[in-house]
Amino acid sequence: MSPREIHVERHPATRVPRQIGIVHLGLGAFHRAHQAVYLQQCLERTGDETWGVCSANIRANRTLVEQLRANDLRYHVAEYRDSEHLDLRQIGVIREALYAGPDGPDREALLVRMSDPAVRIVTLTVTEKGYFLNPASGELLTQAEPIVHDIANPTTPHTAPGLLVAALARRRAAGTPPFTVLCCDNMPANGQRTRRAVISLARHRDSELADWIEAQVAFPSSMVDRIVPAMTDADRTRLADLGVDDPAAVVCEAFRQWVIEERFPQGRPDWAGDGVEMVTDVTPFETMKLRLLNGAHSLLAYLGALAGIETVDAAVATPGALRAAAALLAARGGAHPRPAGGQRRCGLYRAAAGALRQ
Repeated sequence: MSPREIHVERHPATRVPRQIGIVHLGLGAFHRAHQAVYLQQCLERTGDETWGVCSANIRANRTLVEQLRANDLRYHVAEYRDSEHLDLRQIGVIREALYAGPDGPDREALLVRMSDPAVRIVTLTVTEKGYFLNPASGELLTQAEPIVHDIANPTTPHTAPGLLVAALARRRAAGTPPFTVLCCDNMPANGQRTRRAVISLARHRDSELADWIEAQVAFPSSMVDRIVPAMTDADRTRLADLGVDDPAAVVCEAFRQWVIEERFPQGRPDWAGDGVEMVTDVTPFETMKLRLLNGAHSLLAYLGALAGIETVDAAVATPGALRAAAALLAARGGAHPRPAGGQRRCGLYRAAAGALRQ
């Protein structure tokens, strides 16, 4: 398809924050296509310039940090509604990019930023493995090499839990209220798991610090959803044909969802005005996603593989697979505490969208 056949709606970043209020650990494609998009929309709508983001990579990908810095910390998100309709968003809410990997220069700068009283939230997308919890017991993996390092060197940590403990220790010593820790990784009860990792690691450093974190720090759970595939040369060529020469650009589906437990003692952005669902318990939403969206996607992938079909969007185009997925969604939808009809329709629409090969 030539670029003239793609209908593009452009959304420039007309505002940038004047203050950093959020630190994010894990400057990957999902963060740039999900949390940062919500924050940019919130900034454009409300004009609240106090929720700029400092985003840091703590394990790898120094190159991405350098690319963002070279482009004034702006990048593009291409949201494909289908193969012919695209929303192209410019994101400028990230105001600082750091590389704090073990071989990086910015670990102290990151800890200083996390200790800043203006920072009221720390968000994370470091993958499930980045919390170093035993999958069966949920206990901290104290024999894992990075955790061994953080226990022996608590002021120069390498892991996300270690950075959180070190920054919270600095804030406690300075009499600064703690930030809220908001895990955005795709795992059930992610707030509880993050809390367990942080408190367990803190006990190896100082039991009083661990008790303070347990009593004072909020760890709300959240549920996130958006398909953000890895960038390909074809994606870059297609964006270049549309006039976007941006090495930090990401492509994704149009659908996105963010459900967050309402526990932010130091305040938060007005996310709800941009579609974020603020709730008392994310568990029903996690269950719905697992059973409806993930279940239907897996079924289509299995049926497609049996039929020699390579992608889910192609599988859903076959009548048999479509009927099977619709039947699964109908059967599962009635078991949930909130109306799931929209989720059923959305699941099939997302699977059928052909702009992103899944």
